[in-house]
Amino acid sequence: MTDYLLVHGGDVSTETWNTLTGGSPIYTESGRLGGRVWETVTPILKAQGHRTFTPTLINEHNCNLSGHIEQICLLITENGLRDILLVGHSYGGMIITGVTAKMPDVVRNLVYLDAAVPDPGQSLFDFIAASGCDPLASIPGLEPAQAYVEKLWFDPQKIKPLRKTFIRCTKSELAPCAKSSLDKIASNRSRWTLLDVGTGHIPQATAPGELAKLLLGIAKQ
Repeated sequence: MTDYLLVHGGDVSTETWNTLTGGSPIYTESGRLGGRVWETVTPILKAQGHRTFTPTLINEHNCNLSGHIEQICLLITENGLRDILLVGHSYGGMIITGVTAKMPDVVRNLVYLDAAVPDPGQSLFDFIAASGCDPLASIPGLEPAQAYVEKLWFDPQKIKPLRKTFIRCTKSELAPCAKSSLDKIASNRSRWTLLDVGTGHIPQATAPGELAKLLLGIAKQ
């Protein structure tokens, strides 16, 4: 049995989700999905006997990156989690990096799902700029919220020994913004596994079965 801790990125709107899925529409009071973005994936993982944790992050306008990292660390401590397969989607890559640097002994695998793989001292905006993109011009709706402009300081040696996987969404409309992540992986392939899923930036909506299959495979490594 594996404990999956799945961390979402920027909070997906129900409008975006309903457009991508084309199925029965979902509505929430806030108009956002939060951790529910994983609901298409978790039943598949649970059917194989795995536990899943899908927290909803505190609103990015009311909480900075450090607060999100502490939120996930607290969840890990309160639930006594160990040997975690820690997944971060998009902005969630910033969070799982920070969490692992603080608690490396409880993480078995780090999985970046079309996500930011930051260097020490980078914010999400810095990471996007390092890929050659203007954050505000390249990502519709992105704002300079607290969570996205705070720089992440961490010791990369804490993360270096861990298994790391990058799942690339090959049809992602945000592919240019992930260039920095892919460049890092290409220069250090001995420490990374690169997997592809043939979908856009939100595979939870468009290819949940394929995504779940990849996550199950990573747990067997």
